[in-house]
Amino acid sequence: MARKRSSIPGLSFSWKRALGVTRAKQRLARKTGIPLTRSGMYRKIGRSVSRGGCLIYVILILGLLTIFVIK
Repeated sequence: MARKRSSIPGLSFSWKRALGVTRAKQRLARKTGIPLTRSGMYRKIGRSVSRGGCLIYVILILGLLTIFVIK
């Protein structure tokens, strides 16, 4: 059974935001033009395929994402 969090309304803490992980991911996504969220990746892939985009472009995006995720 999942543990229920006890929290104070209006007060939250995120260790990722505190360490700057969120901002670093945002900067990386903006510089590369490749979204790092799952929904963003699917949107970008869907747009490129629906516009008659090349499958190689999609493979390139997925390859870059796996490189960034693995590191």
